Amino acid sequence: MKRIIKAADTTDWEWIDLLNPSKEELQEVAAKYGLHPASVIDSLQPEHLPKYEEIGNDVFMIVRIYDPTAHEEADTIQELTNKLAIFFSDKYIITIHRHELAFIDEVNEKYVQANLGRNSSGLLIKLLKAAFKTFEPPTRFLAEELDNYEAEIFLTSRMPALTKGLYHLKRKASVCKRLFRLSEVILSNLQLNSTLAPEVQDLKDLYVHLETLFDEINESTNNLINIYLSLSSQKTNEVMRVLTIFSAFFLPLTFIAGVYGMNFEFMPELDERIGYPAVMGLMAIVTVCIYLWFKKKHWL
Repeated sequence: MKRIIKAADTTDWEWIDLLNPSKEELQEVAAKYGLHPASVIDSLQPEHLPKYEEIGNDVFMIVRIYDPTAHEEADTIQELTNKLAIFFSDKYIITIHRHELAFIDEVNEKYVQANLGRNSSGLLIKLLKAAFKTFEPPTRFLAEELDNYEAEIFLTSRMPALTKGLYHLKRKASVCKRLFRLSEVILSNLQLNSTLAPEVQDLKDLYVHLETLFDEINESTNNLINIYLSLSSQKTNEVMRVLTIFSAFFLPLTFIAGVYGMNFEFMPELDERIGYPAVMGLMAIVTVCIYLWFKKKHWL
């Protein structure tokens, strides 16, 4: 669907938004504005990663937008985000996307309809800033999830099975971190009017802030996974320690019981009246000796 959000009747630039455009609509727009065929093909590929290209006096870029409807176990760039292709020049901005993007309407309402749009460069900054801001809710969600997992690990008496949840948390954080690293090419190549320097700097500050948050979440998740695995290993070692102690006590007792359970015909102890109490006493002495030895070694 094609819509002209900002026409060039009152200013010298316009904004064309294409939502899941048909082949005919895209060809019409490409022919009218002289869009490069290779860039048009890139704009249709839903899995395309962030990029920045200068084609003559025009700019083509792709940014990824966080998808709030992504399912809980989504952990790839394609599953977690949607693509927005932008063709930009002094005369126009063309946005192409397959899915509804709420921030497009927000930018239109707060910037274009409010007559704050002095030029296409200012609109581009607003679009990029709104696109980056879609990653703010995930940072809060991931931080809260991290706190919940941390509480479950350290504040519960039993070690819950958290491996799968921690894996998806780590994947989401690392994917978003990687995505922001890839998006750096857009900011590093962005050349706009000097009058927009404060807004460009604000955009870069937002980018650095979000990248830092995802970096911290990713690092904290890795640390928590290592702690969880260490505690799980420690728990397993504790169980093995208890089983080993029991084995150490019962091994000599089992040996004694096995010797006197062989029922050979000539075993003098079996005919003795005190044979049974003597064997039980021997077992008790062995048990006490093992206990005292363990205490001396600080194993109990």
